[in-house]
Amino acid sequence: MSQDDTAAAPGTPAPPVSVVMTVLDEARHLEESVRCSLGQEYDGELEVVVAVGRSADGTREVADRLAASSGGRVVVVDNPDPRGATPAGLNAAVAAARHDVLVRVDGHSMLPPGYVATAVEALVATGADNVGGLMAAEGSTPFERVVARAMTTKLGVGSAPFHTGGSAGPADSVYLGVFRRDALERVGGYDEHYLRAQDWELNHRLRATGGLVWFDPRLEVAYRPRSTPEALARQYFHYGRWRRAIVRRDASTVSPRYLAPPAAVLGAGAGALVGLRWRPALLLPGGYVALLLAGGAAFGAGLGLRGRLALAGVYGLMHGAWGLGFLTSPRALARPDAPTG
Repeated sequence: MSQDDTAAAPGTPAPPVSVVMTVLDEARHLEESVRCSLGQEYDGELEVVVAVGRSADGTREVADRLAASSGGRVVVVDNPDPRGATPAGLNAAVAAARHDVLVRVDGHSMLPPGYVATAVEALVATGADNVGGLMAAEGSTPFERVVARAMTTKLGVGSAPFHTGGSAGPADSVYLGVFRRDALERVGGYDEHYLRAQDWELNHRLRATGGLVWFDPRLEVAYRPRSTPEALARQYFHYGRWRRAIVRRDASTVSPRYLAPPAAVLGAGAGALVGLRWRPALLLPGGYVALLLAGGAAFGAGLGLRGRLALAGVYGLMHGAWGLGFLTSPRALARPDAPTG
């Protein structure tokens, strides 16, 4: 599909859109997510394609019920990956979708009413292969609110616009994404090897083949962070592991933002060990702790003293888990044989 195919001249119908999602154990949120997707303030035709993994909480039953009552607007397919892996499910949903504008949604994401119309407008105006916006992290518990604050600050996640915001323009990656089908076909869809970081890896291949990835701050979707320190640590540990796999495949993807957490782990850890014999080395871990406390104070407005201290701890947890995952990532995760575009 070319830009001209997507663009609707004045007075012509808006292009039809397929919302694609893959779900695993999402019975709690799936119905509301589908309702928000079908309830868009959009003049064109809409369908939702749900790829369902082998869930244990009745997700398939919820999906089938939604399909049966939708008048053909909801289609359910199987995720062929026995683990319910995200990239395989998304590829299955895209293959079953009927339309050439593809809106990627998570099973626990609630699209705001104007999301699709704004995204299609940006897709047409920019000629981009993919447009997306902001992961608006928000929490309902004190811990989730602290994590949400960390995920929207540069000290927590770096300067990526889809985390911290910014002006509309070209980007390395965006949250979720609204794609042209021919762009996905050009690069072979999602790489099913990457169980994490698959969105960033796909956007890298789009850009490597001459495509444009466009960030639009109007496209804001709420995101609920992990609810416990253990879950957050696991999430960021695996982020780090898979980011290292991408770097091994293509060294041009490395950046100071990705090297900062492993450098902090190495620096603080080495300083603490050497400091047992040579006290000046304790300046390294001490300085890092001071940085975290300063960050908690600077970015913790409205959280109170305990919240600011918790924010400093969450920063350390995110950095440490990501950095440790990056440093210990096994070579077996890499795919050096795969084309980079």
